Amino acid sequence: MQRRQLLTRASILTLAALAGGAALSGCASHDIEQYRAEQPVLDLREYFNGTLDAYGVFTDRSGRVVRRFTVVMECSWQGDEGVLDERFTYADGGTERRVWRLRRGPDGRYTGTADDVVGEAQGQARGNAFRWGYTLRLPVDGSVYEVQFDDWMFLMDQRVMLNKAVMTKWGIRLGEVTLSFVKRGA
Repeated sequence: MQRRQLLTRASILTLAALAGGAALSGCASHDIEQYRAEQPVLDLREYFNGTLDAYGVFTDRSGRVVRRFTVVMECSWQGDEGVLDERFTYADGGTERRVWRLRRGPDGRYTGTADDVVGEAQGQARGNAFRWGYTLRLPVDGSVYEVQFDDWMFLMDQRVMLNKAVMTKWGIRLGEVTLSFVKRGA
């Protein structure tokens, strides 16, 4: 009986993942190329240079705010290699640090790594937009899950950038991060 229940659960999870993937394929993300002519043009080496403050929320798939946070980022570049040192402070008092190491490539492409990122993040800038995709190791209640992020950033002016990231697992949408960056001294 127990084996049958496990098979049934596995079948249900497989079907749910396939159905979720099929549903999402009809809602494929938009193409970065459509932002090519948008102004102001985003140069990550310029914008993510110096100190930035960010303010954000994580919402679950129903849209309920689950977590609020602020981030202070210290950013620097040496040629085509950059370091973004992010220090998160959550409304519940928790803290977290992520240090991104970025590399600028040809045609507005970027790659990046961080200790809690699986493999290498891939991104591309066009016009005022930047799309960034990666898999993050996310600790939740004593377990660690690998979740995917489809991250879009839009430069509003020389000081402000807006960011919206969709988090998924097995193609199923888990929630969103909405974030605003403000560059100090710009």
